[in-house]
Amino acid sequence: MKVVVTGATGNVGTSVIRALSADASVTRIVAVARRQPRQPLDGSEFVRADVSSSDLEPIFRGAQAVIHLAWLIQPGRDEAVTRKVNVDGSRRVFDAVVAAGVPALVYASSVGAYSPGPKDRFVDESWPTEGIESSFYSRHKAVVERDLDRLEAENQALRVVRLRPGLIFQRTAATEIRRLFVGPFLPSRLLRAELAPISPDVKGLRFQAVHADDVGDAYRRAAVGDVAGPFNIAAEPVIGSDELARMLRARKVSISPRVLRAAASASYRLRLAPAEPGWLDMALGVPLMSTDRAHGELGWKPVRTALEAIQELVVGMREGADDQTPPLAAETGGRGRIHELLTGVGKRP
Repeated sequence: MKVVVTGATGNVGTSVIRALSADASVTRIVAVARRQPRQPLDGSEFVRADVSSSDLEPIFRGAQAVIHLAWLIQPGRDEAVTRKVNVDGSRRVFDAVVAAGVPALVYASSVGAYSPGPKDRFVDESWPTEGIESSFYSRHKAVVERDLDRLEAENQALRVVRLRPGLIFQRTAATEIRRLFVGPFLPSRLLRAELAPISPDVKGLRFQAVHADDVGDAYRRAAVGDVAGPFNIAAEPVIGSDELARMLRARKVSISPRVLRAAASASYRLRLAPAEPGWLDMALGVPLMSTDRAHGELGWKPVRTALEAIQELVVGMREGADDQTPPLAAETGGRGRIHELLTGVGKRP
């Protein structure tokens, strides 16, 4: 079985490649990305290609499944660039899947595709996917969901799977996640629990997380199995102010969402942080997801808890953990993280 993975060198992609390489039914893995890793990815052959411009049909030909992960989070200050990859690039992938006669497409959707929803109960995959308007990431995910609706209607023989995971963490993605969301100005020593005496208590800030290796297993199951449709992917427990305070061994301090949003907006405007404030709006707005369908139909259950995934990330950020691929490598940020400063802290990729 040949499986093609776009966006294979990122946080999720590296975990998906590991999961596929351990599956005896997968005989050939084609890893697709814009930049070549320093070392081969587990059991895969690498093809350098850009979903927004390269000829994808020859790469997909002969595959039994395409897993589409390629997505840009930065530059958050230039939506034309991110949309070209996220929306237009996804459409090019879908067209190439059909043209190459690939029977299965597995797409990386997200909890961010969901419309605003409850934080006191879980919703299933039927919850509306119109996104959070103030977040470009969420808007793009919602647009692609509509594109997939049309793709399915026009190609009923195509098996389409949409995975909607929560926040995805692993140790080796620590440098990339820090670069994309935190920026170059937070000293690593402040990530120690004993140096964090207070923890923010924000009403409505409840979210779900999952380890990247568990997500990789979900993509593997979706690619080699006989399932279709959307699946929510998240681990227990739900993370809120109490869980964060216990993890940091810190005292909770109440902060209003309005004040936190103003601080995030100011940091972004002053180029102190690369992540635009729509990310906070999304965290506060999206619903909590039920994973019953993934457990029952996909046969998926996470090995690690959400807290273990977050703790692994924090330790990795403190230690400067990275991997051999360009998105994950510490060298991408440059010595002293100078490249992050030269890109305008999120202005350019």
